[in-house]
Amino acid sequence: MKSIVNISRILVGGLFIFSGLIKLNDPLGMSYKLEEYFSPEVLNLPVFEPYALMIAILVVVLEVVLGVFLLIGYKPKFTIWSLLALIVFFTFLTFYAWYFDKVKDCGCFGDFLKMTPFQSFMKDVVLLVFILILFFGMKYVNPIFGKLPTTVLALLGFIGSLWFGYHVIMHLPTWDFRGYAIGKNIAEGMSIPDDAPKPVIEYSWKFNENGEEKIYKTMGDYPTVEGDFVSVETKEIEKGYEPPIYDFSIENEEDKTAYFLSRENVIMIVSYNLNKIEADGAKKLSAFVKSATKNGYEVIGLTASGSDAKQRINEAYELELEWYLCDEKALKTVVRSNPGILEVDKGTVMQKVHWYDLEDFELPVVEKAIEEKSSLDNVAIFIDGKLSTKEEFKGLSEDQIENLYIYKDKEPVEEYNRENNTSYYNIIKVELKKDSIISNN
Repeated sequence: MKSIVNISRILVGGLFIFSGLIKLNDPLGMSYKLEEYFSPEVLNLPVFEPYALMIAILVVVLEVVLGVFLLIGYKPKFTIWSLLALIVFFTFLTFYAWYFDKVKDCGCFGDFLKMTPFQSFMKDVVLLVFILILFFGMKYVNPIFGKLPTTVLALLGFIGSLWFGYHVIMHLPTWDFRGYAIGKNIAEGMSIPDDAPKPVIEYSWKFNENGEEKIYKTMGDYPTVEGDFVSVETKEIEKGYEPPIYDFSIENEEDKTAYFLSRENVIMIVSYNLNKIEADGAKKLSAFVKSATKNGYEVIGLTASGSDAKQRINEAYELELEWYLCDEKALKTVVRSNPGILEVDKGTVMQKVHWYDLEDFELPVVEKAIEEKSSLDNVAIFIDGKLSTKEEFKGLSEDQIENLYIYKDKEPVEEYNRENNTSYYNIIKVELKKDSIISNN
């Protein structure tokens, strides 16, 4: 019995520490998952939603600390009773998610390892068995060190867990397992290979035959039956390939996702909800946007908020920023900060920071992006106030240009077209450095 208890002690302690650290690395992600559980569609406990982050931190810190306590043998009775209560709580959540098909991913191992609700439930059942072994063999769980070293190690485990949780909330997760991590390409993360497994869907067709409703199940084919069609329901029997990124987009009146993911030196300022943006972070954005634009970067905002919130934030914090629409859940996944800032170069994430670390964002001067040749065919180009040709514009080198302005606002372009009876869709104004010579080559 003693050997079985010791094996259970190592397995349970190690797994609780590992699982807890994975979630403690991303407490905001854990809080989003708890909000999903508390939502009316799942447990219908919306009263707890405002406290999701606090609950998430307490739960994951407790998970790590109890794992440490168990391995070193600190207060065995308290530790094992607490482990039993925690695993019963986890088992209930995973059973509920699986049986009622309410939550697709329990979040047991954060973004490190995705598990289906059934897999999570079975994992918790196995853990429950091991913890029950510890419960009935509690007399064999003793401290492995003396009283003072054990107490010191327990205290260090508790303090270390709290510090790590605070650190990642004030910065970003130490380990980023999501599809938007630095070095990953967003466009590639959205793509589906040609040979990727397709989902297997079962169709339940309901027909009325002579006043009696009958159901015919197929794998997609319309059944050949005599009777009047009533309805059809589908059920996913087997999941197909799901790309790491599936809900990311950049939209205004049109879908600009492919456009921006093909551009170089794009800086994205992300705020999943502008009404919840942290004021201290928003205050830093104005100077940052101006500096980034001056150094040649294309700066855009991404949010799920409406036009009123966009206008209010731009006016309140003196932002010259065009906000594009993106799904809120996707933006929460992009960066665990509101606001968060990242640099994307042809779809690849080059830099990503929490607003608290905005001073660490590197902004070396880059060559200003110039539109493709075809896009200049209907653009009014002014060089030092003189209407010029696209050949003259293309003949300029970076060293000759003092300032370059691209008018994205439609109003001045439409006004120029009315006054000059033209049909330009954009205006580019170039200010040359002194003694610069225009070349047509």
